[in-house]
Amino acid sequence: MNPLSILNRVIIPAIFVLLLPSPLIHQSLADITTTKHNLSVSGSGAIRASTETQICLFCHAPHNSTPSAPLWNRRDPGSNYLPYLSSTALANPGQPNGASLACLSCHDGTIALGDLASGNPVSLAGGVTTLPPGESNLGTDLSDDHPISFNYTSTLASQHGGQLADPSSLIGKVKLDSAGRMQCTACHDPHDNTNKKFLVMANTQSALCATCHLINGWNTSSHKLSSSTWNGAGINPWPHTTETTVSANACENCHRPHSAGGRKWILNHATEETNCYSCHNGNVASKNIENEFSVKPSIHPLSLTTGVHDAAEPAVEQSRHVECQDCHNPHATNSSTSTIPGSLNGVRGIRIDGTETPQITSEYQLCFRCHADSPGMPASRTNRQIAQNNTRLEFDTVNPSYHPIAGPGKNTNVPSLLSPWTITSVMKCSDCHNNNAGPNAGGTGPKGPHGSVYVPLLERNYITTDRTPESASNYALCYKCHNRSSLLSDTHPFKDHGKHITEYRTPCNVCHDPHGISATQGNSINNSKLINFDTSVVTPTTGGVLRYESTGTNHGSCYLNCHGATHNPRTY
Repeated sequence: MNPLSILNRVIIPAIFVLLLPSPLIHQSLADITTTKHNLSVSGSGAIRASTETQICLFCHAPHNSTPSAPLWNRRDPGSNYLPYLSSTALANPGQPNGASLACLSCHDGTIALGDLASGNPVSLAGGVTTLPPGESNLGTDLSDDHPISFNYTSTLASQHGGQLADPSSLIGKVKLDSAGRMQCTACHDPHDNTNKKFLVMANTQSALCATCHLINGWNTSSHKLSSSTWNGAGINPWPHTTETTVSANACENCHRPHSAGGRKWILNHATEETNCYSCHNGNVASKNIENEFSVKPSIHPLSLTTGVHDAAEPAVEQSRHVECQDCHNPHATNSSTSTIPGSLNGVRGIRIDGTETPQITSEYQLCFRCHADSPGMPASRTNRQIAQNNTRLEFDTVNPSYHPIAGPGKNTNVPSLLSPWTITSVMKCSDCHNNNAGPNAGGTGPKGPHGSVYVPLLERNYITTDRTPESASNYALCYKCHNRSSLLSDTHPFKDHGKHITEYRTPCNVCHDPHGISATQGNSINNSKLINFDTSVVTPTTGGVLRYESTGTNHGSCYLNCHGATHNPRTY
């Protein structure tokens, strides 16, 4: 062995160990010879020198090295980098520095791999110069990569509400640099490829990610615990990993630390819902959610907007859009069936009084994010005598009448209710708005208001067109909770109820507003029992009067014109 080779293999590593007790070497210099970072002619990777036998000189030089540690043998790239930027990251990454800048002297693809600070340039086999395009060539746009070169402080950790490890706890394989900064070397050891991708530790079940990221709800989430595998159909949901289960991929089910498609949160894909569809298309998760959005005529319109959703947006939606993440927290979702379904665990919402809650306790609080105080909501599908599109105001328990979403209803005489419903029951939005082929409708499809064949996202048929023939099918939604025979019989508190529906073919929707009537617009005399007329069918009397008056239990009067008949008043 010639002296230069001895210098290369022995002295430089020795100096390296003595001078640099840093994360770059992680306690001992591992055998680099069998890794892709061996660019000498003996290297096993696709990129290697034509004739150069020395290994370390591609990064280090014993003399005439740059001022950068450790005896660095490459020039500063001198590039202007675009750093990572996110509305939820409180760190402030600037231009790369320290060890990260050293890594980028090869990995940004701007400097030839054989262009050394000390010594003659080294030619590479096959005419290779700079790092070829691929996942290792990060370029100068780092906005799609995990942030680097920022000060990782205790203050920063505390600002993330306990979801970021305090730097004092990073005493294992993951380490900050000597200045307390997050660098490439926190996750990568350039000399040791034992864990693949030069990771400092194996990332199965995202153990590496979880060293710093302590996400609320993660330890009990399905995305950490599920043993589901890909069935081999369609597109591989995990093309950038070698793991084969949801649990093993963990964070990387959705996130990609380098060259991510969705930059703001380093997501696998730029289109938000695609990150969910990769598994929730029936090829990993058992239910095909993607199909609901692609084949049903009534859906939550995920595809109408892209890039509008922001994890830091207000709880009350100000710019109307809907993405999976608006209703589901992928870090906390689980299979529990407690007060709310586990699929809604960890999501925030709006209480009935309009205040925000960081964790919903009732399903309606989630719906209120978009269907209550949000600006620009579409008009009602029915021309109501009293128009109100704010569902929070419609369901308020101070109202003259309402379906019991936020609390038990006010009507104490509802003989048509089917068991187990009673006058003290509280229902959910999804009791009416749900998948028409889901388990609540007797089907085997997924639960939830993703898509339905019945507009607007109804679990069962509910015809609102005037002159509709009465049938169990046409009013199936109402008959889910209300006994059809009771509603149509002469013993119903309103004895002409059945006649209006069967003989005059008047839909339930013509007289009843299925949500409720706001107390700021209606009153208990005219708007009990969800009375709020469809003015395209029901019109005022010749005297201009249009109202229903409750005159006591099972008694009332109507002033209106309907189907050619004038009630001025009609009492019962």
